[in-house]
Amino acid sequence: MSTLITTDLVRLDADLGADKHSVVRSLAAVLAAAGRTGDAEQVVTDALAREAKSPTGMKGGIAIPHCRTAGVAVPTLVFARLSPPVDFGAKDGPAELVFLIAAPEGGDNTHLQILTKLARALVRSEFTDGLRQAGSNEEVVALVEGAVGEAPAAPKPAEPAPSAASTPPTSAAVRRLVAVTACPTGIAHTYMAAEALEAAASRAGVDLQVETQGSAGSTPLAPATIAQADAVIFAVDVGVKDRARFAGKPVVSSGVKRPIDDADTMISEALRLADDPRAPRVEGTAASGGEQGGSEATSTIGGTVRRVLMTGVSYMIPFVAAGGLLIALSFLLGGYEIALGSTFDGAAVNTAQHIAVNASLFDLPDTAAYVMDGASLPNGALLTYLAALMLTLGGAAFGFLVPALAGYISYAIADRPGIAPGFVMGAIAGTTGSGFIGGIIGGVLAGLSAHWIARRPVPSWARGLMPVLVIPLGATLASGFVMVVVLGRPLAELSDALTEGLGSMTGGSAIILGVILGLMMAFDMGGPLNKTAYAFATTGLAAVGTVQDAPELKIMAAVMLAGMVPPIALALATVLRPRLFTRAERENGKAGWLLGASFITEGAIPFAAADPLRVIPSIMLGSAVTGGLSQAFDVGLRAPHGGVFVLFAVDGVLGFVIALVAGVLVAAAAVIALKSFAGESAVAVDATDVDELVTA
Repeated sequence: MSTLITTDLVRLDADLGADKHSVVRSLAAVLAAAGRTGDAEQVVTDALAREAKSPTGMKGGIAIPHCRTAGVAVPTLVFARLSPPVDFGAKDGPAELVFLIAAPEGGDNTHLQILTKLARALVRSEFTDGLRQAGSNEEVVALVEGAVGEAPAAPKPAEPAPSAASTPPTSAAVRRLVAVTACPTGIAHTYMAAEALEAAASRAGVDLQVETQGSAGSTPLAPATIAQADAVIFAVDVGVKDRARFAGKPVVSSGVKRPIDDADTMISEALRLADDPRAPRVEGTAASGGEQGGSEATSTIGGTVRRVLMTGVSYMIPFVAAGGLLIALSFLLGGYEIALGSTFDGAAVNTAQHIAVNASLFDLPDTAAYVMDGASLPNGALLTYLAALMLTLGGAAFGFLVPALAGYISYAIADRPGIAPGFVMGAIAGTTGSGFIGGIIGGVLAGLSAHWIARRPVPSWARGLMPVLVIPLGATLASGFVMVVVLGRPLAELSDALTEGLGSMTGGSAIILGVILGLMMAFDMGGPLNKTAYAFATTGLAAVGTVQDAPELKIMAAVMLAGMVPPIALALATVLRPRLFTRAERENGKAGWLLGASFITEGAIPFAAADPLRVIPSIMLGSAVTGGLSQAFDVGLRAPHGGVFVLFAVDGVLGFVIALVAGVLVAAAAVIALKSFAGESAVAVDATDVDELVTA
C-alpha cells in the first residue's frame, strides 16, 4: 500500500498565494513534484469544483480542500502550514493548516478508510496543536501516520439499540439521538462532522449513533436504534440514502459543515425538538419508514425487493404527476379531441404536436384546418393552442416514465454507476414494447450487472475509468443483450396479455378488484400492502399516456379514493362521538380532514396505533366500499396524487364524490359502533379528559 504522506508532500510556513485558488494550485504542483500525479491540472479542476459546492474552511484555522479525481492513482495528502493564512470560507477567519486530500475515482475502501481517520483527527485539538508546533516535515508525517494508524479503519458499525431487558434501570431515561452525515465526495467532511457530533453528544450525556454515508462505505443504523431515537440529525450536502427509515422523527437539518463548527448547539436543538410536539419531522410515517431499515445483508429478500422497487417507483412518480396533470389540463382546455389524429393540408398529423410546433401565442392555429373523422376541435384557437402545448409537454414527461423506473431501480441496486444502464434498459423496454414490466426487469438486470462489475478487482490505473466508462459500458452491454435477445419478445407478450386482461375486467370482476385494492390501501396505511397497491396503480397509469377510458385510469381512481377514506372517516367519527376518543385523538381528527382530502392515508395511523382491533377493520371496510363503488361508477383519474385538489383530472366527478362519501360514512359508522360496543373499559381516556367526563 502506498504511503499516504511523505516528507516531500509537506510544506511548513509557506507562502502559497493570496487566495485559496492559488493555494490549491500550489499544492497540486507539490503533488506533481513528488511524482504522485501526472495531471496536476485535473487535480486542480476537481478540487476547485468541490470547493465551489461548499467552502472547505473550518473553525480553528483549518482547511481541507479535497476531491475524488482521475488525476491520482492512489490516495495522497499534501500538507501546508501557511504563512500568511489564506481565507477558505470559514466563519472565524483564514486557514493556517491546509490538507489537500486527493483520492482516486473508484478507489478501494482500504485507502478511503484511512482518509476517514484523518478527517476525524482534524477535529481533535491535540492533533491540530501538534501540526502547529511541528518543527520539521518528519514530525508532521509522524503525526499524520499516528492519527491514521497502521491498519485501515473499518466503518464504525451501528451498535444495536439496547433492549429494555438489558438496559439497567436509571433515575432518568437516557436520551438517544441518531445522525446521518454525508458530503458530495464522501471523503472528509462526512467523517469530521460525525466525530464532532459524537464528541458533543458525549459532553451532553446523550447516546448518539451516527451513520456516515461516505466513500469508505457505511453500516446503516439498525432499525431498533432508529426506533428508540428521540430525534435525528441530518448533516448532509447530498440526499440521505433510505431517508424513509427515519420517517416521523423530529429532525434537525443542516449542511455537513455546521456540526464541525457548532455540534453542541445541534445536539441541544435535537433534544429540544424531541420534546416539541410541533417540531419539524422527517416526512412519512414510522410505519412506512421502518420497513426500510437495516442493511441489505440483514434485510429479508422480500424487504430488499420492496426497497428496490419502491425506489424506482418513487423517482418515477414526479414524471407521472407532471405528465398526468398536464394531459388532464389539456383535455380540460381542448377536449379529448385534442388527442386524436387529423389531416392538415391533406397530410396525416399528430394534432397536438403539429399545433404546438407550428403555432404560437402570436400565430394561433386555425382549428377548422384540422380535419377529423366524425369529430372536430371544440374550442377556440387560444384554448386549443394551450391544450396542444400541455398535451405535448405531458406526453414528453410520460416518455420518461419507464426509463426513470428502470434507471432508479438500477440505482437502488448499484448506486450511481447503475443509473445510465438502467435508463437505457427502460428505453429498450419501450423499443421492445414490454412496457413497465420490461422496465422493472431491465432495471434489475442493469443494477445487478453494474453491481457485479463494480466489485471486480482492477489495477489502480483503471480505477478512475470504472464509474465513468467500464461499469456503464459493461452493464449496458450485458443487460441489453439479455433484454433484446432473450427477454424482449416474451416480456412484450406478457405486457400485452396484462393489458388485455385489465381491459376485459368489467362488471363484477372490476368491482372485486376495487374492493381488494381498497382493503390493501387501508390495512397498513402507508406500509408494504398500501405501497404495493399504489405502485400497481401508478405503474399502470404510466402505461396509459393519452389513451382514453383505459382500465388503468379506473384503478388509479379506486386506489386514491380508498386511500382518502381512513383519515376523513376517523375525523368524522371524532366529531360525531367525541367522547369515544381521547383529547389527542380529537386533535388528530382536526388534521385528518385535510390529510384525507389530500390523499395522505397516514393521517389515520395515530388512531390505528391506539386501538388497532377496532380502527383497522373499520377503515378497511370503508375503503373496500369506496374502491368497489369507484369501479362500479367507472371513475377514472389521470393524476397519481392530490385528492380533491385534482378533481379536474377526474372522469366521473359525481361517481368520485358518491364513492368517497359512502366509504367515509361506512368506516365512521363502523368505528363508532365497535368503540361503543366495546364498553367503557375498552375506550381510551387520557388524563386531560377526566375533568370533562366528571362534569358532564
